[in-house]
Amino acid sequence: MSEINIPINQPPSITISSGEYHQRWRLIKDALARYGVVAGGLGVIVAIVLIFFYLLYVVFPLFISANAESVSEYAVPEQALGRTLLLDIEEQNEVGSRFTDSGQVAFFEATTGKTILTQAVTIPEGAHITSFAQGSPINEGAVVYGLSNGRAIVVKHQYKVTYPNNVRVITPSLKYPLGEQPLVLDDSGAALEQVAVKVGEDSTTIVAKTADTPQGTGKIRLINFQKEQSLFADEAALTRTDSVLEQSASNIADILIDKDESNLYLISNDGQMGFFDISDKSSPTIRQQQNVVEAGQKITSVAFLNGDISLMIGDSTGLVSQWSMVKDKLNRPAMQKIRSFKVSDKAVVAINAEQRRKGFMTTDADGIVGIYHSTAERELIKERVSDALPSAAVLSPRANALLVESADGKMHFWHVDNEHPEVSVKSLWQQVWYESYPKPDYVWQSSSANNDFEPKYSLTPLVFGTLKAAFYAMLVAIPLALMGAIYTAYFMAPRMRMYVKPSIEIMGALPTVILGFLAGLWLAPFMEEHLTGLFATLMIVPIGVMLFAFTWQFVPKTITNNLSEGWDAAILIPVILLSGWFAFKVSVPLETFLFHGTLRDWFKAELGIGYDQRNSLVVGVAMGFAVIPTIFSIAEDAIFSVPKHLTVGSLALGATPWQTMIRVVLLTASPGIFSAIMIGFGRAVGETMIVLMATGNTPVMDLSVFQGMRTLAANIAVEMPESEVDSTHYRVLFLAALVLFMFTFVFNTLAEVIRQRLREKYSSL
Repeated sequence: MSEINIPINQPPSITISSGEYHQRWRLIKDALARYGVVAGGLGVIVAIVLIFFYLLYVVFPLFISANAESVSEYAVPEQALGRTLLLDIEEQNEVGSRFTDSGQVAFFEATTGKTILTQAVTIPEGAHITSFAQGSPINEGAVVYGLSNGRAIVVKHQYKVTYPNNVRVITPSLKYPLGEQPLVLDDSGAALEQVAVKVGEDSTTIVAKTADTPQGTGKIRLINFQKEQSLFADEAALTRTDSVLEQSASNIADILIDKDESNLYLISNDGQMGFFDISDKSSPTIRQQQNVVEAGQKITSVAFLNGDISLMIGDSTGLVSQWSMVKDKLNRPAMQKIRSFKVSDKAVVAINAEQRRKGFMTTDADGIVGIYHSTAERELIKERVSDALPSAAVLSPRANALLVESADGKMHFWHVDNEHPEVSVKSLWQQVWYESYPKPDYVWQSSSANNDFEPKYSLTPLVFGTLKAAFYAMLVAIPLALMGAIYTAYFMAPRMRMYVKPSIEIMGALPTVILGFLAGLWLAPFMEEHLTGLFATLMIVPIGVMLFAFTWQFVPKTITNNLSEGWDAAILIPVILLSGWFAFKVSVPLETFLFHGTLRDWFKAELGIGYDQRNSLVVGVAMGFAVIPTIFSIAEDAIFSVPKHLTVGSLALGATPWQTMIRVVLLTASPGIFSAIMIGFGRAVGETMIVLMATGNTPVMDLSVFQGMRTLAANIAVEMPESEVDSTHYRVLFLAALVLFMFTFVFNTLAEVIRQRLREKYSSL
């Protein structure tokens, strides 16, 4: 039996050639690159959007409206003790106090009205209270009682905070800084109809208006007590100084003393304000007598704004005007009205100032309570706290609560949410009349050492400084970068271009902090010393180049023919260096001959132009140096990429190389050139370290090239590390970052639109 072999069909082998393999792999890599570029582009867009929304998230609370809500309402604590002369509340909003006309002080829980402590002020027998005034509530808490026998007693209310078993306990008490015995202010025993007090660490000043007596008319007396600590005594001795003001006391309605005990204000019923200098307590002198309300109107309330620099004066028409101390034309301090608020159509019966900001609270005759901020000129809150008329009101030290007593015997405790009252469109972008300033101005000054400071958050000088720095930088960079790009791309020999282009581009790798360091420590002093030489260079170097070009035509052809085409610029290097050296050498005798001294002194004396060592000229040169590589590289690539058939065709038709450059090459490359300028401008706007180190970093608005500036980016870099998180200052810095972000975004968007239009217009060339 024979074997039969049946063949089995094998699948045909598939052979992939090397060319097909590489083609497939290239397609895969192309797809990966395409998707990678798309993912990267989308990632950049997402990152930019997230940055924008984060900035918006931080900035948004600045523009949230303030609000107030009722927390509790209860009967006036210890109402039997008498009529309320003063309401007060301590910092934690836990304990309130009520000073009454019977000399009693009731301390109570602010939220419930539960009485904590009742104390009586030591009023001597046979005397009664005829006047009352509160000293500055900031770090003082002093009040003064004027008595019917010509005496006064000063009392401080204070709050001791303890933490037994980790629970906060606030214990109120009264203290007598000048002793429990009443102080004799008037020897004749005339009643004190008006009184004011300021209690300092080493000095206390009391001013009182006495009543008319059969022996004579009332007087305004000033008494100062100065503490003098002896080496051998346990307690400090009080040195008393008495004086009488030469001012009629017949119609005085209110008396105020500033916190430094150097200025005194007497407010009369007919709307007159007397401004006195009481620095020398023995001889007060009048500085100004001024009518502070319109004729026919009456002053209904007066209070110091925080810092005691400004007076808030309310009148019978519902107008509150701010009067601040400024220097007049003779450089003398004088009170001047700087702004006013129409808070009501009814009379303003009370004004209470915030203790830590430039805000204040008003109460009108219709029972409406309003909270305002003076610098921002904003009405923040306006609420009817009670159906009955308010008889006393107070803002808490942190301005986050208010306590109001109404005529129906009720006490109203409200919570106030008012985190950022200092910010408004006016305070950010318009001129504001700040305290002690002679006129409205744009000012950025965000912080100080104490709470009396008035924050100044104007972004206008920062935007101005940003544009000013960018303008001078572009003024230096654009001509040099574009002219260099044109020559390098079109006229320069290829071999020379191989050295020049990388050399200029590597300039862009220099850290800007190094450029700023050199600009601040070397360039700024050098330019100050050789200012005339710098200006002489701008004139002598072009003249030297033109003279060399003129004499070059007389050079023998045997020499010029040996010079390869496109290497002409190399010959100009020593010419420029020699011309610059000559300009600086000749500048010293030229400066002495023309200006009889230094050019800086001549500018100051003849033109009134000052010179700061770190100024816009230094920034223009240093930042222009940093921007040149960016503009040069992009513009040079755009010019060099113009198709050769366009230039060859133009030359073939008889155009000169320069005509070809102007009418063909530049028009075709205009989108790229425009992009180069815009990218360079964006670099200049966002530059931080050079501006930070090469300018005085002062936010002044001066167009002079010899004055410094502060930019948005530099301001953020300087102040952000020191700002309190979530504070107004912190959020305003983020607002500055948002302004810078929006500025660059809008500007770059417009630039891209223009670039596309140019590309469409000249794409047919």
